[in-house]
Amino acid sequence: MSENMAQFAPDLSKCSAGEWLSDLRDIGQEHGFSVSLGRKHAGIFIDGNDTLLVSFETIGGIKALSETHTPFGFDLVRSNGWSSLSLISSGDTWFRDPMVYGFFDQLMDDGFFDEFENVIFFGAGPAGYAAAAYSVAAPGARVLTLQPQATLDPRVTEWDDRFPEQRRMDFTSRYGYAPDMIDAASAAYVIYDPHQMQDAMHSALFERRNVTRFRVPFMGGALLNDFRTMDLLPSLLTAVAEDRLTTQTFARLMRARRQHMPYLRKLLAHTDREQRLTLSRWICANVGPRMSAPRFRRRLEQIEAMDAANAEV
Repeated sequence: MSENMAQFAPDLSKCSAGEWLSDLRDIGQEHGFSVSLGRKHAGIFIDGNDTLLVSFETIGGIKALSETHTPFGFDLVRSNGWSSLSLISSGDTWFRDPMVYGFFDQLMDDGFFDEFENVIFFGAGPAGYAAAAYSVAAPGARVLTLQPQATLDPRVTEWDDRFPEQRRMDFTSRYGYAPDMIDAASAAYVIYDPHQMQDAMHSALFERRNVTRFRVPFMGGALLNDFRTMDLLPSLLTAVAEDRLTTQTFARLMRARRQHMPYLRKLLAHTDREQRLTLSRWICANVGPRMSAPRFRRRLEQIEAMDAANAEV
């Protein structure tokens, strides 16, 4: 395996839609391998050191979240020297495709995962489902998922009405029920906002002996976007790879929320909605002076004016 990937810095942001996948496959062929998995899926492997990140992403997500329009695993190739296996889908497919099943079967038959000291599976939402489901192909791997679905089988999750078309997909055959597929993982981590009710209900289905569930209240339903914006994922995945993602480590990393305006706005909206004005005052007093936050300054002035008016009565 290649020892030094610090110079690995492909940039596909200038590629046309037609060129993008072709150029991505060329990168895979140059540094590892690439494989087409039917009309909607592809796999790109970059050969780095003996830690492998297996990430599941959509084409739209890659282009929306990466300045270079490259899979997230490429960032870890460059910064940590890791190897990267990127499974890419056209749209949200939950990677439910016999060709994807066959690909992971072949990797197991070839002993591909045995070549690595550490294997981490990662994904968010539908891709988080896939990361958990396919982790069974690498017993002893670790899994990090953001707000994953456990299944869309209506017999199990009839309460989740977000994906009506996809509920007709097969979630009962091979690699089907994600919570069962993580039994062979050495550790799995599920991150979710408990106030997103359907995400929380899916999270509860992942309750297993080897699963740690981390709650991130008021972060909302787009955790991948927020975690990328806060630059949390490299530190989280490094902690997973080194088997040190404890509750304390996670709490320290999540202090980044204090600088993340979308989270702060959701938190203030909650305390206002609950009429907990003392908490609202504390939030505004903390955020206003240290960040460019006119909304928080105005809200603090309103609360102080209300307090003054009440004191005069």
